[in-house]
Amino acid sequence: MKRFFLIALFATTAAFAQSPAPRVADDGLVIDRVAEASKRDLPVELLKRIVNEDIDLLRGKRPDGTYEYASYERFEAGRITASHSVQPRTDKMATIEMRGTNIYRVIVDVPSRRMLVRKNLPVWLERVDVDFIGEGSTQTEVKSFEVKAWMQPGEVRPIDLPAIARQATVKVIATVEAKGGYGNLDVALVQAKIVDLPDSPFAEAVNQAKAALRALERNDVPSLRATAQRMREAVGGRTTTTAVTTAATLPPRPSSSEVSVTAPRTDVPSDRATRLEMSTELQMIEDLLTGTEAERREGLDRLHQLIRRMR
Repeated sequence: MKRFFLIALFATTAAFAQSPAPRVADDGLVIDRVAEASKRDLPVELLKRIVNEDIDLLRGKRPDGTYEYASYERFEAGRITASHSVQPRTDKMATIEMRGTNIYRVIVDVPSRRMLVRKNLPVWLERVDVDFIGEGSTQTEVKSFEVKAWMQPGEVRPIDLPAIARQATVKVIATVEAKGGYGNLDVALVQAKIVDLPDSPFAEAVNQAKAALRALERNDVPSLRATAQRMREAVGGRTTTTAVTTAATLPPRPSSSEVSVTAPRTDVPSDRATRLEMSTELQMIEDLLTGTEAERREGLDRLHQLIRRMR
């Protein structure tokens, strides 16, 4: 009996691993119902966790952190930043150590000021050592970037890694002149952005899930319900349960004419090429709308053009 249970459990797990559609469809129904029932007690963090897990499922997340239907690209998704004081030492240079995931660039910055009012001091940057595991690899690599130069206040030095690092340990070796006191140094680890592949079978569901996250950020319940329903539809789920009556179950009618009721089709095939093109365009528009002012204007222009094409 125990062996049978384990086999059944394995089969169920394998089925979910092959297709995330049932899980995501169920979650879409749950999110919609919770949003409908909530007043001012919407469990935002819990729903975010559910949606993020669904996005990982739809992207086909692997145990090593990579994805089947998405990839990390050298676009900034976030930064891990920290400010450090470099103290003068006679025996050896100071070592600043930071860790991060999905890193593709290290930025070393010597701010113009320290403690808001006092002018910062020049910092001697010896080198930057990086121990990292590249995307798609299991081996640790070590890369050393020699600088050997004085960085003046206000100077910024970016250092690009040879590959996007799933895990990275960055060590910045620096010092200051002994007679001048300490100097401030800022270090930022720039994280790569996940870009969904346009040919993913779940591209539309991922787009709706990301829209649901934005609705949760704004606490916008109507938008959340709408995106949850569309997310469910995108994976083949039904958003409502509607009773359909056929001609065979209709009561007798005095008219001699035959009456039949046909359920509306929900599986009308769409133009796959057009859907992929639209998904790619929307992904690019989303990226532009989160960028600089000029990029946001370009994103709005492209969005207006897309809406006009759809009319």
